[in-house]
This record gives sequence, C-alpha cells and structure tokens, in this order.
Amino acid sequence: MLDIAEELHRWCGLGRPFAVATVVATGGSAPRQPGAALAVDGDGAVIGSVSGGCVEGAVYELCQEALNGQGPDVVLERFGYSDEDAFAVGLSCGGVIDVLVQRIDPARRPETAHALAAAAGGATAALARIVRGPAELLGAALLVDADGGFEGTLGDPRRDRAAAAQAHALLAAGRTGTVEIGADGSRCGVPLTLLVESRTPPPRLLVFGAVDFAAALVRAGAFLGYRVTVCDARPVFATAGRFPDADEVVVQWPHRYLEAEAAAGRLDARTAVCVLTHDAKFDVPLLERALRLPVAYVGAMGSRRTHLARLDRLRESGLTDLDLARLHSPIGLDLGARTPEETALSIAAEIVAHRYGGTGAPLTGAHTPIHRTPGAPARHLGPPAA
Repeated sequence: MLDIAEELHRWCGLGRPFAVATVVATGGSAPRQPGAALAVDGDGAVIGSVSGGCVEGAVYELCQEALNGQGPDVVLERFGYSDEDAFAVGLSCGGVIDVLVQRIDPARRPETAHALAAAAGGATAALARIVRGPAELLGAALLVDADGGFEGTLGDPRRDRAAAAQAHALLAAGRTGTVEIGADGSRCGVPLTLLVESRTPPPRLLVFGAVDFAAALVRAGAFLGYRVTVCDARPVFATAGRFPDADEVVVQWPHRYLEAEAAAGRLDARTAVCVLTHDAKFDVPLLERALRLPVAYVGAMGSRRTHLARLDRLRESGLTDLDLARLHSPIGLDLGARTPEETALSIAAEIVAHRYGGTGAPLTGAHTPIHRTPGAPARHLGPPAA
C-alpha cells in the first residue's frame, strides 16, 4: 500500500477509515507485483490498482464489503485465469495474484498511519504485515525504520523482533517482498508469511555533461522516478534554465563531485551514472572513480573508436578488466536512435534492463518472463486462507 501512500496519508489526516487491497503474492504473468494496492474510502472513491484492470471490479466489491461491515475486516483472496469468466473475476493475462483486503481505521492502526506518513514524506521505512497465518493474525503490522527500530506488534515480542529483523534486511536492500518467520519468532514452528513493503528515497541518476542529450535524459530519468542531478564544470552550460526537469544542477569538476557524494554516503547500489561529456579530460578521471564504486550502472557516451581509446586510458589509470567489464559503452541499447530524445530512450531502456536482468530483446517470440523483480523471483503463498 505504500505505493499510494500520499493519498492514503491524506485520508488518514481526515480520520476516515478506508479499505485497502494489496497484492501479496504473484504467479505466472501477473501484471502487478507484491505491494501494488487499490484503496476505497467511505464515499466510494478509489485509487490505485492491483491488476491493471482485470479484477479491479471484484476487488472493489471486497473493499466495499469490508468497509460496510458486510464482510470480514481482513480477507485473503486469490484471483487467477478462468476460461469461463476471464474478464469478470479472472486474470486474462494467465497470471495468478493473492490479494489481502483489509479495513484500516487510522485511530486503531497507528503504526500503519505512521508508515503512510513516513512514505508520503520521503522517509525510509518498511511496513511488515502478516498475510498468511491464523485468521486472527492476518493484517497485524509493524512499522520498521531505517535503524531497525519498530512500532506496533504482531502479538508476541519474540515474533516482533524476528519480523523487524527480516523487514530491516529488506529495507536496507530497498526491496519489497515476502518473508517467513515461525509463529513463536524462531525458525521453527508454524510459519507466518509477512509482506514487507519498503519505501526508500528515489534512486539517483547522475548525468555528467550539460549537453542536449543530457536534457532529454533528465526528462526520461524524472519520468522513471529517479532523483536527477546534472553536473558539469562549465557554468555557462550547467544552468537550471537549461535543465528545468533536473532536481539539481551542479557546477563542479565531475570526478570531484562524485567523490564528494560517495564520501557523504549519498550514493548506493541503485545509483545510475551516465557520462555524456565525450571529453577525455572529464571522462577518464570520472570513470576511473565511478567504476570503483558499488553503484548500479555506469555508462559512457562515445563512438566505438572513442570507447577503445578510453579503455586504454582507464587501464593506464589502474583499472582491471573486471572493473572495465562494468562499463556500458557505447551507452544505451541498439534502437537505431538518432535524436537526443531517442538516445535518451535508448539509455533509459538499458538502465531498466540492467536493473531487472532484462535482455533488451523483443518480447515477440521470446520465452523469457515479461515481468522481473530485482534480487528475487516472485513467490507463491500456497492456497489462500479461508
């Protein structure tokens, strides 16, 4: 539900109860991943999505029933493909999703309200909820912060500590997913499945080189949800007016800016670095440092001849072939791009493909999964609870 935290936080501020349906497990070609949510308030207003349209009507009715007392406050339902009723209550794409529908009263669920406030404010936080287990525990939640502290309870102190530790590990990786703990907090006993929704600040896209291609890439990065920084040592080019979609424009030697950001702990394993300057005096010292950092992606613009010459200079600076294997250059996927906008699309597509392990090949005729999750495959919960 943290994917729609801003609006839900506003509802909490009004003190109104609402029902939220959250995808907690997927199988096959499911259109949305765990954590995707749809919510309904007392007036019937609806936000979010759990399936891209396939089962929204049925989920809406379950939310209405939970709100109006015509159904349980918490229920786990499974939706899958049905030949007889594919477009009414089934997934026409052939996938399977388990959806937890839960009535939320902000006054009775302060940890959930606080999680929504944290997520809406851009803070780092995780919400861990029991999504499979005894009926009386379904929907119980913990709010876990960046330091591993927690608020709320799952009904047992040992259980709380075990769940908080698992949730903190996922939060540190910036991942949403399911984990299992024993009902008594150990690894033994009856298992409980928890959905951990992580919300972290947006990943960063660092664009070096205040050129026309950079302006287009800034727009693409912002569209994808990155916090975008443009950096160039030339103040005449690096201006906010030329890059209105950037979150910040920095006038600084690129390698010095990168070093300062790394030293300040403002780069992480989700950060993408794109070097568009096409000038060795900027590129080489910058790439020498970037390829030694544990960032997600490092790409550099230039022709194949430029790339080969750049590799020679980087080897002279002490980088190994293993370091250089991380460099995406010439940058981007082979789309036949020519304009700055097409080139930006090519670069953005490569960043997304690299993040999820995509091939960049056409899906037509392919036998690879359409949807991927970084770090872990989708998990199944088994039969839904009664």
